[in-house]
Formats: sequence, structure tokens, C-alpha cells
Amino acid sequence: MASAPSSSETTAERQRVTAPYGSWKSPITADVVSGASKSLGGISVGSDGHLVWVESRPNESGRSVLVKEPEKPGDEPVDITPKEFAVRTLCREYGGGAFSILGDTLVFSNYKDQRLYKQSLHLKDSPPLPITPDYGGPSVCYADGVFDDRFGRYVTVREDGREDSLNPTTMVVAVGLGEKDIKEPKALISGNDFFAFPRMDPKGEKIAWIECCHPNMPWDKAELWVGYISEAGDIYKRVCVAGRDPKYVESPTEPKWSPKGELFFITDRQNGFWNLYKWIESANEVLPLYPLNAEFARPSWIFGLNSSEVIQSDEQKTLIACSYRQSGRSFLAMIDVLHSSLSLLDIPFTDIQDITSGNNCLYVKGASGLLPMSLAKVTFNDEKSEGIDFQIIWSSSPDCLKYESYFSLPELIEFPTEVPGQNAYAYFYPPSNHVYQASAEEKPPLLLESHGGPTSETRGVLNLSIQYWTSRGWAFVDVNYGGSTGYGREFRERLLGRWGIVDVDDCCSCAKFLVESGKVDGTRLCITGGSAGGYTTLAALAFRETFKAGASLYGVADLNMLRAEMHKFESHYIDKLVGSEKDYYERSPINFVEKFSCPIILFQGLEDQVVSPGQARKIYAALKQKGLPVALVEYEGEQHGFRKAESIKFTLEQQMLFFARLVGHFDVADEIAPLKIENFD
Repeated sequence: MASAPSSSETTAERQRVTAPYGSWKSPITADVVSGASKSLGGISVGSDGHLVWVESRPNESGRSVLVKEPEKPGDEPVDITPKEFAVRTLCREYGGGAFSILGDTLVFSNYKDQRLYKQSLHLKDSPPLPITPDYGGPSVCYADGVFDDRFGRYVTVREDGREDSLNPTTMVVAVGLGEKDIKEPKALISGNDFFAFPRMDPKGEKIAWIECCHPNMPWDKAELWVGYISEAGDIYKRVCVAGRDPKYVESPTEPKWSPKGELFFITDRQNGFWNLYKWIESANEVLPLYPLNAEFARPSWIFGLNSSEVIQSDEQKTLIACSYRQSGRSFLAMIDVLHSSLSLLDIPFTDIQDITSGNNCLYVKGASGLLPMSLAKVTFNDEKSEGIDFQIIWSSSPDCLKYESYFSLPELIEFPTEVPGQNAYAYFYPPSNHVYQASAEEKPPLLLESHGGPTSETRGVLNLSIQYWTSRGWAFVDVNYGGSTGYGREFRERLLGRWGIVDVDDCCSCAKFLVESGKVDGTRLCITGGSAGGYTTLAALAFRETFKAGASLYGVADLNMLRAEMHKFESHYIDKLVGSEKDYYERSPINFVEKFSCPIILFQGLEDQVVSPGQARKIYAALKQKGLPVALVEYEGEQHGFRKAESIKFTLEQQMLFFARLVGHFDVADEIAPLKIENFD
């Protein structure tokens, strides 16, 4: 039986201000959101046992810096990167793996010139010194490097665009660590389109790496190789560990050596889920450690992903700490290799991105519905069977918990798609503001977000840009349409040949599901998305009639233009997603402007090398000529994804005001200067 509400609860309800959804006032302002949008790059542990991480700062125009964990708990973290440097690589456009540490030595990619620099972690006045040649510009870049102690060198992926910037040559090279006599890096591994995860064994006698070739992306089909290194430092013998067996279509990733020289890695060869495996060198066989219908890895859009760590490797036991995704959330676990057993470590995160090992502890990059993206230190008991302490040492938004009474918690929903028997997933955030309520007759407007990638996954974590909407009285839903990751290969491959169909149908189905469930107003459905999500937004508005307005952030209007201008990494990706020339034409919103019937606002960075500004300008001009309400915002100095605080703020506020004016039928509580809307103002 339900208990009667307490008198304090009923009083609180009576004291709430009744106002239309969308018009509520909230302390989670666009300034708060943009200031709290620090993002986290790679993580590593120095020789002193303290964590080092890459932090991107919107208030410094998106500059990425290396930061070190403070010596004493409670002290402020310390910046390592001098102000004239920024730590970011442009390898494969999306970067990642921009630094590595061994002992006191740090090597990092500098954003401006893309050269590698060496720096001492402990000599505070020691300036970074270049260790790669100056090619007169950022045409050569490096990523995913590791130290080779045996030969005193740095082994890294190199992308060389000096001859052809759209089709750079990729190889694994060895870079000398001497800064006085800088030499041309030595080629170690070449002959394929893409390389990643070069990893040295403890003795420096073997190297593991991942490679793949067009037309495959790393998550479609890849190969794991091991090379044997001669006394001269060359590879004299190679063995393919995974990826060439005709019985399997697989995408191995994240090779990792144990201190004993055992090779562990992740692949999806048997059950269609990325699981952990071990290489048996003597027989060149691989064995699963703990088969599970769960994803122990993510797609390698960026370099340097790290989902597992060998915690203990001796005669008694081999323990591997790992994270995995199952049923829309992450878990932290320990696998006992000898006993093939898995035990869970209970921590507050429901989303885990990367982990790295420290002294009797794990550093975990993660978040939850109540915690923004954070770095936490998980201390083990002596047996390493459980975590006995959980301490957050960095937060993307350290002050956000003061807004907790306004937070909307994500609800994982599973909804039917257009294909009978197939469901898709989303995180639904209802309106939430303890000061306001709407009238009983009104249902909230909905903003649906379609994630980028499209081979990616949205996760149900605290994101202040979502709370910006929900605390003002909007419902928000973040969709994992067919083709998203986190649910295995079969779900991921629903999008092959059907991009612009499956994603669009699933987003429309999700919105309809929420309307039919009585949770949102079917006359006020809006859609937004960035990059591939921007394409889904434009395609939904052109080819369906579900949504009443949309916002496309650096989205794709013309698939043929995207293909013609695409950088090397994704140059064959959309062929697999789209299909024939006829499909390219028929799924490009720019070719069917007559089918658009509702308002659209567009946002675009003018330095975008993935989706060119021409995409936004082309659809803007066509919609303007058709007579639809349309606006275009262009940002100087922004690339693919907005990094500057002022851009993040303006984008959020203008979306809100645009939807309020054209669809919402309410006045926003914030003072926002309206943007001129063509064919409306």
C-alpha cells in the first residue's frame, strides 16, 4: 500500500510556482554549462604514483593541458604544460593518445606544430624540447606512443600528410629521445592504411599492434600482430594473432602485455561482443578469459583507449581489472585469469570510459546520473578483491552538485522500432525543477538528441547541457538508435547500408513512443544532433513529419559532398553506411528541399575538417529560398565540435530561444538576445 504524502511534501507541492513548461527559471545557465564543459583526455601514472591527465578548457579557447594529481589530498592539481603549449594530436582528425610517461620523462604532441616534445616531470623549470623534425607546419602528427626502454626510443604511430593531406601515409615509427641531434624517425611497421596500439613487451623483444585497411573501420574488421625485434631494433618476424582466421569476422583491439610477457587483448570473434582474450604464443592460439554478452571495449574513434589493466601477474594469480557495458550501464570488474572468474567492484559510476593502474589502486574515468565526468581513485584491499575506498580527484564540473535539487535523472527506456521484434534504446530525462510545476493539462515539449558517430553510444550520465533543458521544463531524450555501440556487433551493424533510414526511423519511433506513453506533447517535438547526429536531424526533418523544428550542429546535408571531402580515416566509412550512388542521392536532404516543412537552425565551425562549412551554407541557402524559417551561426576558430566557452554558451541559448519562439508557445525566463531568423523576423 502506498503511504500518504507527508505534510511537508504537500506543502512543497502547494508552494511550487505554476508556469508553462519551458518557461521555468533555472540557475543552470548557459554560462554555468559552458564553464563546466571541461573535457578529459588520456590518463597515465607517473613514477611517483601520481596521476597525470589531459584537460581541455573551454575558458582557454579549448586549450588542452596536462595536469598532475596533487601531492596531498585536498590540494589543487598542478598544471604541467607551459602556457605556450597545448597537448593535442590531430592524427586521424580525432586525436587521442597525445602523451606518454616513463619514469620522470614525459613525451607529448604539441597542438600548434604537431611535433613531439620531451619534458621532465620533476624539474619545474625544465622547458619542453622537440624530439621530432620541424617540417615547417603541422603536416606530420603522432599518436599512441610508448617508450622502448631497450633501445632508448619512443615508438609511436605517425601520420604524414606532406604529400597528400587528404590521404596521409600512416606507419609505426621509432623516435630518438635525444633533443640535441634530432633525426628523421625510423620506420618500423608500414604497408597498411591504419595502425594503432603499438605496445612493447616488458623486455623490449616483441611489439604488438593493431592494423586495418580500407574499406573497413577498426570496429568492422582489424588484425592484431606481434613482431619480434632484432638486436638492431628492427622487426625480423611477424605473427598474426587475430583477424585472419576465415572462421571469424572480428575487430581485435587494445593489446596489453603483462609483466610476465603474456599478451591480452579484446576482440568480438565468438559472441559478437568485445571480450577479453589471451594469446598462447607456443601454439599461436587465443583463449577467451570470461565470455560474456557485454562490451569490454569501445570503437576506436580516438587513440589511447584503455579498458583493462593487468593488476597482478605472478605464480599465484593473474588479475585483470576491466570495465564493460551491459544493459545500458558500465561495470568495473576483476577477472581472475587462472580460475576464469569475474567479480564486480562496487563504485558509484554507472559509466566508465578508461582505467589505469596505480599503487594498489585503480584510477577510473567515469560518471553517473548524479556525477559529471570525473576521475576517481579506487583503492583495493590486500587481496584486490574489492575496492575499500573511492575518492574523486578531478571533476569536469566540481561545483555542479549545488544544483542537485534541479537534476533530472536518466531513465533507460527500450522502445519498439519499425522492424518487428527489434527494439532500440534511449535515456529519457523528464522536466525537473523543485521551484516550478506545470498545469495538470499540459505536457512538456520534447527535445530529442541523435548522437554523432554514427558508430558511437550516448550514455546516461550527468550532463549539464541536458539539465539546462530539463530544469527549464523540457523533456529530453538521448537515443541509441540501431547502429549504436554498447549492444554488440549485430545491433551495431543494423546501420550498414541503411544510414539515414534506421537512425531516422528509430528517432521517430522513440518520440512517438514517448507521446503514446503520455510523457510529452506530440505537437512540440524537436530534434537536435551534431555531426552524424546533425545528418540524422536533417534527414528526419526532410523525410519524416514527426518533428516540428530542428537544430543541426556541423551536420551533413549532402552525402556526396561529404564523401568527396572526407579525410582518410572515414573516406570509405560512409560507403558501407550508405550504399549505392542512388542511395547517396536519395538520402541527401539537400536534394529534397521541397520536403522540408519546419524551422531549422544551423551551427557550424569554420575550421571544420570533417564536415565542411559548405554543408551548412548549402542547406541554409536552399531553405531560405524555399521560405522556411532558418538561421545559420558560424564560428571563427571552431573545428568539428565546439571547444570555446562562448561558442558552447551561444549555441545552447540560441537553440532554446529558437525552439521557444517557433514551436514552444512560451517565453523563456532567461534574457537572451534573439538571433535574426530568415523568413520569420
